[in-house]
Amino acid sequence: MATPFLSSEEYDERAHQLYSEGQYDEALDVLREGLSLYPNSVELHIGVGYARLAREEYAWARRAFEEALVLEPEHEDALAGLGETLLKLGQREAALRCMQRTLDLGYADDIDLMLQIGRALFREGEITEARDYFEAAMRHAPDSAEVVSCVGYVEHRLGDDEAALATLRRALQQDSEYHEARIYLANVLYDRGDYEAALYHLEQTKPEDHWDELAIWRLLEMKRSLFSLPENDPELKPWEERLVELGGEMDDIDEMLAEIEGKVAEELEQQRGAALGQLELFGALLADLAAHRPQSELSDDDPPASSADPVETAHAITTREGKQYAGSWEQIVQRMRESAGNGARSLHEYMLAEARRGFSLTGVRIPTNDAEAFLRGSADAGLLRIVR
Repeated sequence: MATPFLSSEEYDERAHQLYSEGQYDEALDVLREGLSLYPNSVELHIGVGYARLAREEYAWARRAFEEALVLEPEHEDALAGLGETLLKLGQREAALRCMQRTLDLGYADDIDLMLQIGRALFREGEITEARDYFEAAMRHAPDSAEVVSCVGYVEHRLGDDEAALATLRRALQQDSEYHEARIYLANVLYDRGDYEAALYHLEQTKPEDHWDELAIWRLLEMKRSLFSLPENDPELKPWEERLVELGGEMDDIDEMLAEIEGKVAEELEQQRGAALGQLELFGALLADLAAHRPQSELSDDDPPASSADPVETAHAITTREGKQYAGSWEQIVQRMRESAGNGARSLHEYMLAEARRGFSLTGVRIPTNDAEAFLRGSADAGLLRIVR
């Protein structure tokens, strides 16, 4: 029988390091090796659960957390992980019970755990429930900029912008280098139309502080409009390079798929245009027939000829910034892309980037399989309003 070289704690530490670096596959390999030697290690089962969760393998994650809880029924990390997994699986009530159990067991003073649970709830749109855990953390760490900021995020999502602004400013007074709060504050100010204040805060950040594209696009837009900077101004170059890093570069397969997608979308748009043209023609013919129909043939239920309406062919939306776009679903997204200065990207790439930005602001996942789903999802997230 082979003598194990590493202890279960060492396996857990090695896997945790890999997990922190985003190397989930490698972390899972280490955890499996560790479990082959220490099958009753609660920490290793929990590690498997979080690695599976990161890989969006929710059924396997659930199994790993449940195995940990069989070994230790009141382990707080297993309860939190199982709760987050159940949220992903749509089992809200069971998820909330798991999370509540951590409070019942007296872990409200575990700041990291409270933030972890609160953020999981926030991401899934459970804003009121998330507030309970953030406020529990703040009772024990009132001077933590991270904790205070999380309360500010919740206040903003619940529609209390005045309170959110005050809370986020308080977080920055506690730690002026906490850039997550500063970027969020700048986005709230931008949405309220306070562009100078928004730019003031964004200018205190560096490109590498940003992990989302929205604030960078807004900074570039404001610098160009307020200071009339040209497109190739050296001052903007680091920010544009960061945009490229965040957006990622397409490989050959991605480029091929984007090209195919563009051609298919173009063909569908042409077919839709032809079909709508036929509908308009048909509607005009009906209106003309109604106008020339003898009055004696009209029933009481027939509308007068003058009330004939044209066939509705366009949709319209209004963004939170007050911008309006009309046309087919695809045309609206195309115009939004062009207005944002993203004309060089494919429509699908633009929707993916916007969906990521939307998720970071609202915690709502926005579908990107087609233009209509993208716009309806954006409306559900509160990022725009569909007029028709």
